[in-house]
Amino acid sequence: MEIKKNVVFILNVDLENGKSTPYHYSIKSWKHWCEKNDVLFFELNEFIVDPKELHINIQKWWALDILDLNLDEDYNQVCVVDADTMIHPDAPNFFKETEGEFCAVNDNGSLEWVLRSINGWGNLLFPSQPKVKIWNYWNSGFVVYSNKHKKYIEAIQDFFIKNDKKIEECRKVIKASSDQTICNYILENLNYPVKLLPECWNLQHMFKKDLLHMPNYSWWEDKLLFLQAGYVYHFNGVPTWPQFASRPMEYWMERTYKELYK
Repeated sequence: MEIKKNVVFILNVDLENGKSTPYHYSIKSWKHWCEKNDVLFFELNEFIVDPKELHINIQKWWALDILDLNLDEDYNQVCVVDADTMIHPDAPNFFKETEGEFCAVNDNGSLEWVLRSINGWGNLLFPSQPKVKIWNYWNSGFVVYSNKHKKYIEAIQDFFIKNDKKIEECRKVIKASSDQTICNYILENLNYPVKLLPECWNLQHMFKKDLLHMPNYSWWEDKLLFLQAGYVYHFNGVPTWPQFASRPMEYWMERTYKELYK
């Protein structure tokens, strides 16, 4: 019996019109990990539709359809990751921890942002539905599922297509999330329990966890402490304030890659 391989899917579209971005470090790290663990790697470099019609973050929810059209072999589970993530070269195979379930990691970064998103989207799009509990709320930057979850993915797709204009209006008001809070509500409404994996598989908002050393701000030693705190590093929420201009997301992704893959 042929064993189907797992897949890592990443949407990496150049929004800078040819300018260099730090996301190539993400791609190289995931490619290395996939080769080491006999996992297929698929990088999508173009939009499915114009992002003015469907927000870029939402388009990654068509991963199964894209893989079905482009892969020459059947596959098992799919891990959809954001291009601002990086995986440790010695990370174990997380696909062995999923038990075949729809999996993600709790979003415990900026809890103000999470609560504002839960309350905002809940009030405007899901007023008759109970609010998502913050301890069950998951981040969409690292999600694992398979074709057995196709009907749930299709429910997400249908909701985005039917409500795209309203979603865009709400986004301007809430200013917190473009896809993940909506997906949290949709799966809760369908009574589908998401299996939450340990934080090591999506270590988010590292600045807020005092894991990113900023000159003239941080009192601790200038080391990549977060390498001891997880396997997948999500470089979201890196501050853009003027006093931190010397260490933007680009700095951290380049430094991390060079330290791990030197």
